[in-house]
Amino acid sequence: MQLSVTGHHVEITASLRAYVEKRLEKLGRHFDHVMDTHCVLTVEKLLHKAEATLHMRGETIHAVAVDENMYASIDALVDKLDRRVLKHKEKATDHHAAEAQKSARL
Repeated sequence: MQLSVTGHHVEITASLRAYVEKRLEKLGRHFDHVMDTHCVLTVEKLLHKAEATLHMRGETIHAVAVDENMYASIDALVDKLDRRVLKHKEKATDHHAAEAQKSARL
């Protein structure tokens, strides 16, 4: 998975980049078909916003999370992405094939 992290009105430090990479590893464990990830971290007055776009074969997933702390917004973003990736993985799985195999054995 290729990851790019950019900042809008915020400087991306090495620790912030490492935290984003560490948290997004969770997505790779659940679904390994993610090709490219672009994460944008933004500061608007007192709100810290994290948004990410995942490019996968056949679909693009986008999520946004806003919080008063940048690390909390990154955590919320990864949780949203994880739910959406698992939902996409569940949709891609053919559930009828398993039932067809069961009926063929009988």
